[in-house]
Amino acid sequence: MQDSLNEKIISLKKELEQISIENSDAKDHINALIEEIEGIKDQSSEDNTFIINKLKRSIENFETEHPRATAILNDIMVTLSNIGI
Repeated sequence: MQDSLNEKIISLKKELEQISIENSDAKDHINALIEEIEGIKDQSSEDNTFIINKLKRSIENFETEHPRATAILNDIMVTLSNIGI
């Protein structure tokens, strides 16, 4: 499951490279989320529900402008949930 999460994070980073410089706020926000995910991905704790909530809000915010990044974020959220985070 961790390998799947790592692959999704790599996919998200690649997708971020495709987002134009005009959307630097979106890139910064997603990069911050990636750092948080990488910080908790080896943990299994109920206290990490805040990251799931952040992911949900990000998905809602980026859905129309960045559909591929949104899909990857959604996959990451599901994977985190499956591994108990």
